[in-house]
Amino acid sequence: MLVLAVDTATPAVTAGLVELEQAAPDAVTAAELRTVASRVRVDARAHAEVLTPQILECLTEAGRSRTDIAAVVAGIGPGPFTGLRVGMATAAAFGDALDVPVYGVCSLDAIASDVFAQGEFTADGELLVVTDARRREVYWARYRAGLRVAGPDVVKPAALDHDSAAAVAGSASHVDLFDLPVLPVETPSPAGLVRVAAAELLARAVPEPLVPLYLRRPDAVENAYRTLDRTGA
Repeated sequence: MLVLAVDTATPAVTAGLVELEQAAPDAVTAAELRTVASRVRVDARAHAEVLTPQILECLTEAGRSRTDIAAVVAGIGPGPFTGLRVGMATAAAFGDALDVPVYGVCSLDAIASDVFAQGEFTADGELLVVTDARRREVYWARYRAGLRVAGPDVVKPAALDHDSAAAVAGSASHVDLFDLPVLPVETPSPAGLVRVAAAELLARAVPEPLVPLYLRRPDAVENAYRTLDRTGA
C-alpha cells in the first residue's frame, strides 16, 4: 500500500510517500514501513506555497503516479491555525480527488513514534514531546512504552509538569527549556505519521472525520467594526 503522508503542524512542511505492508499474513496490526520519498522544508510562512510541489516532487522521485496512492495520512496538530489547516486541506483534497481514505493522526504522536522506532528512548520513565505553540507556549504530550499517557495540551513551559519524564524531544527552540536529556527528533516524519495510523490502514478501517487539534482559539480575530449591526449597536 502506497501512503501519502503530510504534516504542517510545526514550522516544517513535511510530505512523503511510504510503502506499508503487513509484517506477516496473520499479523493484522504489525506493519513494515519503507519511506519511498520524502521532502521536509522548515519555513513557517511557506506551508501553502511548498506542500503540493513537495508532494509532486516525491511522486516524481519515486517514479509513481497519483493514482498509485492508496491512502493519505495527515498530521492534525496540535498546531497554529493557519499552518495546520494547509496540510489538512491538502490531504483532504488529494483524498477527494483520488477517492482514497484520509486518516488524521496527532502530530506529537508521530514524533514520539519516531523516537521509539529509532530506539532513541530506552529509559523507564516517560518521554515528553513539545512543539512551538507561539505566544511563549508549547504544545505537549507524554508517552510511555510508545503510548500517549497525557496530553496533548498547551501551556507555558514553566507551568508544564515534567517530573515523570526521562527525556524530551521536539522543537529545537524549546527542548532546552527542560532539564532533561534531549533526543534528536524535532518534527513528524512521513514514516512516523504512517506508523501511527498503520493499524487502521492495514484493517482498511473507515477513518474518522479530520478534526484539527487547535487547543485554543485562532490568533486572527474578526475586525470589531464588522461585528456591529447596521444600527451601530
